[in-house]
Amino acid sequence: MKYGESLRKVQETKPAVQCITNFVTVNDCANIILAAGGTPAMTMDVREVREGVEGMNALVCNLGAIESVDSMIIAGQHANELGIPVVLDPVAAGSTTLRRYSIRELLETVHFTAIRGNASEIRAIEAGGLEAKTGRGVDVSAEDEITADTLKKSIEMAEKLALRIRSVIALSGETDIVTDGDQTVILHNGCATMARITGSGCMLTSLIGAFCGADRENSFRAVVSAMTVMGLAGEIAEQKRLEKGTGNATFRTDLIDAVFNMTPEKVDQGIRCQEEQRNAEKVRDF
Repeated sequence: MKYGESLRKVQETKPAVQCITNFVTVNDCANIILAAGGTPAMTMDVREVREGVEGMNALVCNLGAIESVDSMIIAGQHANELGIPVVLDPVAAGSTTLRRYSIRELLETVHFTAIRGNASEIRAIEAGGLEAKTGRGVDVSAEDEITADTLKKSIEMAEKLALRIRSVIALSGETDIVTDGDQTVILHNGCATMARITGSGCMLTSLIGAFCGADRENSFRAVVSAMTVMGLAGEIAEQKRLEKGTGNATFRTDLIDAVFNMTPEKVDQGIRCQEEQRNAEKVRDF
């Protein structure tokens, strides 16, 4: 599959993305959407979110804005009615009672086209939201980290959840997993410095929103493409950081610049992944 096609669609159609996200990362989320070629709208007030989602190509709900769950439900339900893709970032979903109840309420009232989180956040969702405390705030817990030993278990968890709630599930970490339950991609792009800046996960989810909004007929391809663009951008920014001896602040700027300068050809040439199909042997490596 040519995953660069989704980026081409973003650059050509310039999707409008409404984001209900947290105040820590709102500026970076807007800028990453702009860098990819989309148009961000940060409409979050409960009094206008229903109207605000009209005319959008995608809606992104970020649980970091825990005070805006009511806005997410109102906007999400209307987006479902309009056939607009809705993407969820379950920030720290299993870390507090409020977040565990909130994630369950969101999943019961809104259908999400895609859900992107770390392994602890996805496990909290898979467990039903209330059964266990997972994660370490916004960070993945040591026991949930995706390693060679836990990869198979993590894939099975994500595939099971994807089939149950009919969403594309994306686990991000040192190794990324994207699945719709029938097809699964394991991604190996990115770098460790991405975890040293605030909001790299939130930016990634916003990017996924833009890609899902532009590539509605293939949400799985859209999510894989967005994850790849972010990973490749991280690699480019890391190379510049090492060459110049700069730090994480410059890295963030270089990361956004790399998304701005990304091309469909770079995506298809740079992706490092394994593709798998349900009940089938691995198809191919890149």
